[in-house]
Amino acid sequence: MDENINQLCKSASFGLWKIGRIRRLLNRTLTERLVHAFITSRLDYCNALLNGLSKTALHPLQTIQNAAARMITRSRRHEHITPILYDLHWLPIHQRITFKILITAFKCIHGMAPSYLSELITPRVPKRALRSKPFTLVPRNTNNKKHYGPTAFSVAAPDLWNELPPGIRMITNFTSFKSHLKTHLFQEHYE
Repeated sequence: MDENINQLCKSASFGLWKIGRIRRLLNRTLTERLVHAFITSRLDYCNALLNGLSKTALHPLQTIQNAAARMITRSRRHEHITPILYDLHWLPIHQRITFKILITAFKCIHGMAPSYLSELITPRVPKRALRSKPFTLVPRNTNNKKHYGPTAFSVAAPDLWNELPPGIRMITNFTSFKSHLKTHLFQEHYE
């Protein structure tokens, strides 16, 4: 994935450079729209494939996100980035990957995803009604996979889903789920 991350960083850096050239002519709202259109959309595209990579491997992408946040807020390079990301209500890259996987899992569970994805995860159906673990997913068997098994969608999605609080797992409205999930991940990271 190193080559993919390098290409992504090159294109995102070029986008940042282009926005930076006209930044003095833009207000914060327009800058934020441009950054979302040209930078964060690239960072989020197929980012679920980056699941399981170390924070060191994801560091170049985090650097791009940090530079975009600094451009929007017009903050200096040496200012601490955590308050800036908190103010923008942005999740760091590794949390954005988790967010994307859980959104896809929600779509699979509720019939909004293509069948080839929905077939990868299986809901656990207990023999009798339980209050302790409502609506969990069964991870696929990974015995035949050596290195990439735990990062596959069929394994990672159920593991991440089962770690969610039951209140979030029970939500059936997509917009509400997305909002509660982002709030949960945001609080988990920043608190």
